[in-house]
Amino acid sequence: MIINADLHIHSCFSRATSNNMVIDAIAPQAKLKGLHLVGTGDGLHPGWLEIIKDSTTPQGDGIYSTEDCDFIITAEVEDNKRVHHLLILPSLETAHELREKMVSVDKEKEGRPRVRMNGAEIMDLVHDYDGLIGPAHAFTPWTSMYKAHDSHQDCYGKKPDFLELGLSADTNMADVIKELQDVPFLTNSDAHSPWPHRLGREFNQMEVEDISFSSLKNTLKRKKIKANYGMDPRLGKYHLTACTKCYQIFNPKKALELKMKCPECNGTIKKGVDYRISEIATWNKPHHPYHRPPYIHILPLAEIIALTYSRGVTTKGVQSIWESLVQEFGNEIEVMINAPMDEIKNIDKEISPAIQAFRDKTLIMVPGGGGKYGEIKFPENNLDKYL
Repeated sequence: MIINADLHIHSCFSRATSNNMVIDAIAPQAKLKGLHLVGTGDGLHPGWLEIIKDSTTPQGDGIYSTEDCDFIITAEVEDNKRVHHLLILPSLETAHELREKMVSVDKEKEGRPRVRMNGAEIMDLVHDYDGLIGPAHAFTPWTSMYKAHDSHQDCYGKKPDFLELGLSADTNMADVIKELQDVPFLTNSDAHSPWPHRLGREFNQMEVEDISFSSLKNTLKRKKIKANYGMDPRLGKYHLTACTKCYQIFNPKKALELKMKCPECNGTIKKGVDYRISEIATWNKPHHPYHRPPYIHILPLAEIIALTYSRGVTTKGVQSIWESLVQEFGNEIEVMINAPMDEIKNIDKEISPAIQAFRDKTLIMVPGGGGKYGEIKFPENNLDKYL
């Protein structure tokens, strides 16, 4: 069977996360998005584990279900070098045991805990419990594997089970690094709210025997990911080298000459993902291994609607149009990729040309950097040729 899976989100117990990040809100939104399997996130937080237990029904083999969505236990941890790791765990019981061995229980209250271990130690412990581990948002300039290390061997001492690309990178960027040729890539949302422009903004299409931990593990081991769906990396917050205060974009070499200090506002300049990858690249062009699935760029439908009507993503008008389209075609992924354009036009004639422009890849992407998301613009500031 083919499923859509978003394996990295956060709960209401993580810093800067919506109070609505609870199972009862996440599950119905996941269904509307078109997701079949969602990682719980924050699987080392006791309060969140209790909510999962109380809000879902165990299905066996690591799956906890609601009427709308299946969940698998996942967590993100920060090691002693500030590298973030994504864990996929076989059960709630495993999560409780790992927390006791990894986390300073009395001091750590954060959904994404800091642990006094390095990457290799975390990997060995997770593998002792039959779990899976890989670097989260592997290239970002703050808390990533390739921020602290030049190689996954330096971080783990061995190959990770997967690598999460993050919003500012895609397969074409990562496949210039030789050591990643045998590592499956994941694309996940890292969502901090359940709303449709966050949850499932990146997801994995996978071939699985059934929805279970064992099947997911087998899929990753056999590299049976059918497609990675994700944002154009130019829209990521750290794609280009930029100031973290005023967001001015800099040529990386000029930024180094400036000692990573912005001459306009004295803010800190952060190295962009594109430049960091160029520093550790083996080749100038991507070398895709035989098992690498296609990477398909996708945008949140709510952002397309908001851009069309010049309104906020969470405004009632935008959400009303989003709901109409999703109700008609079943879920958001279907609307963006497969729904017939004439049928979309019958529901909202203003949105259909914008979705067509997305499908034609003619939308203009203004790159992000320094912590600011990139922007979407319509071609030539209008969509007349699509009407």
